[in-house]
Amino acid sequence: MTEYNDTTTVVTASALPFLIHPKFRIYRHLLALISIGAMLYSNGDISRVFNAFYVKSVLFVTLIFIFYTNMYWLVPKYLFRNKYLQYALGIAAYTGLIYLSGTILQNINHVKVPDNGLFFLFFITVIHVAASTAIKLFQRWAIDTQRITELERATMQSELEQLKNQINPHFLLNMLNNANVLTQKDPEKASQVLMKLSDFLRYQLYDSARPKVLLTAEIHFVTDLLNLEKIRRDNFQFALSQEGDISGIQVAPLIFAAFVENAVKHSLDAEGSSYVSLHFDVQNDTLHFKCINSRPPMTIIKNDRGGLGLANVKRRLELLYPGRHTLTINSTAAVYHITLSIQL
Repeated sequence: MTEYNDTTTVVTASALPFLIHPKFRIYRHLLALISIGAMLYSNGDISRVFNAFYVKSVLFVTLIFIFYTNMYWLVPKYLFRNKYLQYALGIAAYTGLIYLSGTILQNINHVKVPDNGLFFLFFITVIHVAASTAIKLFQRWAIDTQRITELERATMQSELEQLKNQINPHFLLNMLNNANVLTQKDPEKASQVLMKLSDFLRYQLYDSARPKVLLTAEIHFVTDLLNLEKIRRDNFQFALSQEGDISGIQVAPLIFAAFVENAVKHSLDAEGSSYVSLHFDVQNDTLHFKCINSRPPMTIIKNDRGGLGLANVKRRLELLYPGRHTLTINSTAAVYHITLSIQL
């Protein structure tokens, strides 16, 4: 029994690319056309009912129309969007089309369709609607399953990377040393530093483990990150602005934080001043994010640890917001500019 299940799994896995991959689309269409043609022109029962070649040709064109319009129009536009009434009306329209075709066939050149002819027409229509719907549902299931598997794999990898970089000893040591110095010079400011550091670590360790977080929480997190960085670097400045209504909006955790960490790291200038500028804007159900940071005049060797990495963030965006995001990265000698738009 185990051997049979393993063999079935291998066959299914090997057939899956043929069923969903775009490069096999033309072969899938050819297979569908051949199947429909073989059913009409080779089936003995159908030949007894519709014995004229041109009658079968009219039915062939009609069935192709029903098969493809259901697959590429009715199912995606209505069934996938839970608009069942509209979908049912579309199926009813197909039934009317088949009835009209049968009526026309009876009147063209006095071709007489037997009494059971309309039953055959309705039966064939049901078969083609069911087949095209099943194909589309299976393709969607396969693609969604594949996407979920990749997302889980990417999430696991990002969590492992995050665990390795969550508590950066060098970062914590600098923050604690700064807080220690401030306890003697400015106890109130030292307390603020420790509170920000506590919030920063709590969000990174616990809150970001959720599938989605509030945009306001993500903004608060990156603000804490920038404030802590400002304490570390006297010549560092940052600005953060917001437009639109951001309340209640949920996003994937650490998406923006990864860009901010990257901006902070690449803005490091040991001699001159540096800055990071952030802008969040929500308009027409779309979130626009801009991150601009200065670049030092000379290349500085930086530690690659920390953050999720831009490559991983790009992949997460592809999986979390497929077809719903636009990421643009522009770089000059003085400025590094990231623009991200997400359809909510």
